[in-house]
Amino acid sequence: MHKFTLGIEEEFQILDNDALTLHSQMSKIIDGGKVVLKERIKEEMHQSMVEMGTNICENINQARDEVSYLRQQIIELAAKEDLKVAASGTHPFSHWSEQLITPNPRYDQLISEMKDVARSNLIFGMHVHVGIPNREEGLHIMNTARYFLPHLYALSTNSPFWESRETGFKSFRSKIFDKFPRTGIPPYFASVAEYDKFVELLVKTQCIDNGKKIWWDIRLHPFYPTVEFRVCDMVMTVDEVICIAALMQCIIAKLSKLHRMNQSFRSYRRILINENKWRAARWGMEAKLIDFGKEEEVPFATLINELLEFIDDVVDDLGCRTEVGYVYQMLEQGSGADRQLKVFEETNDLKQVVDYVVKQTAKGL
Repeated sequence: MHKFTLGIEEEFQILDNDALTLHSQMSKIIDGGKVVLKERIKEEMHQSMVEMGTNICENINQARDEVSYLRQQIIELAAKEDLKVAASGTHPFSHWSEQLITPNPRYDQLISEMKDVARSNLIFGMHVHVGIPNREEGLHIMNTARYFLPHLYALSTNSPFWESRETGFKSFRSKIFDKFPRTGIPPYFASVAEYDKFVELLVKTQCIDNGKKIWWDIRLHPFYPTVEFRVCDMVMTVDEVICIAALMQCIIAKLSKLHRMNQSFRSYRRILINENKWRAARWGMEAKLIDFGKEEEVPFATLINELLEFIDDVVDDLGCRTEVGYVYQMLEQGSGADRQLKVFEETNDLKQVVDYVVKQTAKGL
């Protein structure tokens, strides 16, 4: 069996210790972190964000060790500078216009091209890479895996607030990102040749300089032999990160298995999957998603059970039954968004919400 290695990238909020507002001082953390973490710690466009990326992980246990270690490191690095770290898709009350931009030719170009669309993109996500046997199979898997994006997204929803407002969404992050070009659910591609031709055309016509500026919810990575899931909000706890990553790994492994057995899972059109994505953004785990085969609305928990049934024959090969099973606990405790909203309901204080997120970010370390 192909290994289906994992790589997880997390985008953290850097906060002022007292006010718990976003703090544009990530350079202090990056400089200190580079010594130990080298390429695993990266600056981002906004100076109040730091990205941490694991090494290539052979299995889910390694991924847990890496994610836990990196979270511990960034929390310690921040504490040395009298700063805090939070894992959430948006900051509940900090304003994008007050954040400094990292000096970097790539970011300068983005701002010059997209103006306030780029400046206001103050959002935080989690990206998961799953290793694939080859690009041809990877593209086939990507086409089919699109169907499961709303399921995974609903589990990750963790951005109910934006600029001191309760938005009514469980994930407002995606609504902000929708303003960017080349985002959302990707279209269907019949072959790698068709996909490559599309990318070449965009490069040739100065839309992009390389495939990294295609920011779809799932993509064939332009430089690594991976399918990259980009749909998720930044997730609050390590347990949740690992559960979602394990589900992604299982989906890729199962679709690969079907591909090799000359069987297939139905491929659905982007316009249909988009309906489910919208519902996931609005209601998270409380959503009723559409079962397009049955042509009816189905409670989210029912679809999760169906997903677990679908991947069951690859779970033990990948050694992640415990991690995948954690999804039931997630259904019970609610998503990050549900828990943020509960704290706000109890306290009517967004600062208390941020304080809760900070504590949850370090949970279990």
